[in-house]
Amino acid sequence: TTFRYIYIYIFLNIRTRALNPHNFKFLINEPNKCESTKPFLVLLISTNHKEFDARQAIRETWGDENMLGNVHILTLFLLGFSTEPVLNQMVEQESQIFHDILVEDFVDSYHNLTLKTLMGMRWVSSFCPNAQYVMKTDSDIFVNMDNLVFNLLRPNSKPRRHFFTGHVINGGPIRDVHSKWFMPRELYPDSRYPPFCSGTGYVFSGDIAELVYKTSLHTRLLHLEDVYVGLCLRKLGIQPVQNSGFNHWKMTYSLCRYRKVLTVHQISPEEILRIWNDMSNKKHLKC
Repeated sequence: TTFRYIYIYIFLNIRTRALNPHNFKFLINEPNKCESTKPFLVLLISTNHKEFDARQAIRETWGDENMLGNVHILTLFLLGFSTEPVLNQMVEQESQIFHDILVEDFVDSYHNLTLKTLMGMRWVSSFCPNAQYVMKTDSDIFVNMDNLVFNLLRPNSKPRRHFFTGHVINGGPIRDVHSKWFMPRELYPDSRYPPFCSGTGYVFSGDIAELVYKTSLHTRLLHLEDVYVGLCLRKLGIQPVQNSGFNHWKMTYSLCRYRKVLTVHQISPEEILRIWNDMSNKKHLKC
């Protein structure tokens, strides 16, 4: 019987032990950023140390927390730590000025993009569980906040639960070793991915953050962040909803075109400022 108990103990241990425990500590955190408020929308922006200009452009435009008056927006930039000490120091100083940066102690790299998103999910579930909606996006994206907040999410309507939307991709693993999106068979043997939203920009209800984070602890890590979140959603039985307003490619600027979209990809910091100013100055113009 002793053996039986040992066997049961081992079995339970294996069953409950995390596959992907996310054993990282915050090097920079903003644990009180959400304390006195229930944000309507938390923006989680994946970025790296050298992208100061992009962060600054976002702070002054679509990521400005005070831009929508009584609709409370909260902006956070997600980073790992840099192997160059001077870059960590610069981000530390930037954080002391703006208080909108989160850093955990994994190395900041393309391969660790999934960890950045999980850090954001963890932060929302731990420090901002009452957020109504969350957007995860990148620093080379233009976001039409008016459209996102007032047409898609609608502050006056009943908050959704189990809601996840973006540019939905139905695809499969790329086996070409030279591709940026290469996925080895050993890591992912199936020939199809579950439906997933392009990592350039997706939006979800606040309850999803904790669900995805907790599911990730028992889901083998993949470096393709958007695919990985899709795998967690499939485990949770949550179907991402396609919305053609999320563009995961570049689009030449025109006022009327950009008024219709939610996101546009591959936009430089200078373009973000220029487009934002143009759209703000021409609000009175009809298309």
